Amino acid sequence: MNWLTNYVRPKIRALYARKEVPDNLWHKCPSCESMLFHRELEENLHVCQHCGFHMRLGPVKRLETMFDDGAYEGVELPKSVADPLKFRDQKRYTDRLKEAQTKTGRTDAIVVGEGRIGGHAAVVAAFDFGFMGGSMGIAVGEGLLTAARLAVAKNAPLIVVPASGGARMQEGILSLMQMPRTTIAVEMVKEAGLPYIVVLTDPTTGGVTASFAMLGDIHIAEKGAQIGFAGARVIESTIRETLPEGFQRSEYLLEHGMVDMVVHRRDLRPTLVRTIGLLMTPRIDAVVEDLDLTAAQGAVQGVGGEPAQLPPPVAPQPGLPPATQATAAQPASTQQAASTQAEPVQAGDD
Repeated sequence: MNWLTNYVRPKIRALYARKEVPDNLWHKCPSCESMLFHRELEENLHVCQHCGFHMRLGPVKRLETMFDDGAYEGVELPKSVADPLKFRDQKRYTDRLKEAQTKTGRTDAIVVGEGRIGGHAAVVAAFDFGFMGGSMGIAVGEGLLTAARLAVAKNAPLIVVPASGGARMQEGILSLMQMPRTTIAVEMVKEAGLPYIVVLTDPTTGGVTASFAMLGDIHIAEKGAQIGFAGARVIESTIRETLPEGFQRSEYLLEHGMVDMVVHRRDLRPTLVRTIGLLMTPRIDAVVEDLDLTAAQGAVQGVGGEPAQLPPPVAPQPGLPPATQATAAQPASTQQAASTQAEPVQAGDD
């Protein structure tokens, strides 16, 4: 009976045993509640193919979709103080940080990468909403300052992709101090004459919206993204009025002039390539103006830096009217051109 027990029975059990199915094969759309296969969802950049709802995208995947061929180099960010206020609510702040770091595999809520977009060097800073809601603390402020300094050093545009609920409560006033710090980082880029582009994703709220997220030279928003400062329920309870439909959504902000364009996620990279190409390519009229100035300087300086030889002045001839003397003082080529362009005047009867 050993061969039946040890060989036949395990084979039969393996044949009829229920196979375990992974839990992440199917995803449910939060908007239309359709079931989406994970491979199709990844190919569609986490956009529902039924209703077009834009789901949240991780920072690594975000950077891969923006840079040329998905190739970029990660930037190491400086370390910051983990728990400056020794904060504790239901859990210690240090324990929450460890849980978020274990869950996401990142040290904080921002990832910075450098590479090329459309052949132009670019620096991109993307937020991770999965890390404590993408909240902005000291580490995020340091990350944005690092990205701004790198953009200035590389003479590259800075692109920021926020996905955040605002300032991090556990760091108190220190998190609010990141608002002016990030504003200074933006000014560094603008003073260097480099483009600062913001790609607003869902959600962008709180202190992030009140600082660097709305200071861009160009604001690009994804479809259906929630963008605002305070929550809609807080606003309704404060003003005691019903808010309009689509309030704080990217399409609503586009109609009211708060953003420059609303694009589908698949069109985001072509839009960035076109925008960066326009902003980083020298203007044709400026180049022509420089060429004209250079030619004029060369004509004055002459060949080899020597002063150009001007024709000697013509001595006034007695007996000629002033207009004739001025014509005689011109070079022969100028006189010939003037005589060619002049039309004969025929006298008519009065």
